[in-house]
Amino acid sequence: MRYRFVTADVFTDRIFGGNPLAVLPDARGLADRQMQAVAREFNLSETVFVLPPDDPAHTRKLRIFTPAQEVPFAGHPTVGSALVLAATGALELAGETTRITFEERAGPVPVTIRSAGGRAVFAQLTAPQAPQVRPAPEPAALAAMLSLAPSGLRTDAGLPEIASCGFPFLIVELRDAAALGRARLDHAIWRELLADAWTKEVYLVTRDAAGAGADFRVRMFAPAAGVEEDPATGGAAAAFGGWLGLREAPADGTQRYVIAQGLEIGRPSRLEVEVEKRAGQVAAVRVGGGAVLVSEGTIEMPAAD
Repeated sequence: MRYRFVTADVFTDRIFGGNPLAVLPDARGLADRQMQAVAREFNLSETVFVLPPDDPAHTRKLRIFTPAQEVPFAGHPTVGSALVLAATGALELAGETTRITFEERAGPVPVTIRSAGGRAVFAQLTAPQAPQVRPAPEPAALAAMLSLAPSGLRTDAGLPEIASCGFPFLIVELRDAAALGRARLDHAIWRELLADAWTKEVYLVTRDAAGAGADFRVRMFAPAAGVEEDPATGGAAAAFGGWLGLREAPADGTQRYVIAQGLEIGRPSRLEVEVEKRAGQVAAVRVGGGAVLVSEGTIEMPAAD
């Protein structure tokens, strides 16, 4: 049986930037094993399989696979799927603003699509879960894991910590962009240090991002998911936004941050994060960006065993 696919570059406004994504707009009939095989074949950070929702009040159900595993929630697949479905006519736009809800394993994910001239140009997700934080390993051990001297880490602003808004990431703050560029994951230390941790995904951030036109410059490593380094990670941006909401944002109002990612691997990406707080509590974390369609075609699937 043949299945249509569309690829897009997400969290960018130009082709060959951002994070590549493959979307199968109608994945009905595919077994779990087949979905994982397709994700391995594309070998992108994630591949999305779009299905009818379980709840008719929702728009679609998304199943998201890395080359190695299914994940409960991810940002660039959510944003990218919304813009791909809108661009291909699978979703009908309702003027300048269209609101939809995707079902993901972490929970319902509201998405707002913004349009201009009848074309979808931006999508913003709301994280499916309130932020949670847990302790991280000791900074000296993390520095060794990142092939950095301990002085390369910043530990005076509350990090490192593990944070999640639906998918957890170990967030480590580095002193400057030079340390960010030097960071290299030592796989032997990484395997030992995070063997029993809440997450194995490592998200590096620095506030030294003026040259990137952003508030933060980041990198993300996820070898356990089959992704050595990710060009743009919306789920991590949501987790970091949640952390900022808990640790740094004022008690009320909406704070906006711009995150630059992918510069070290030649895939510049721009992620826009909003953190809304009411009466001292994080009410919502949102992550948005654009996408560019790149290719489309069909994949021939053998019958499931």
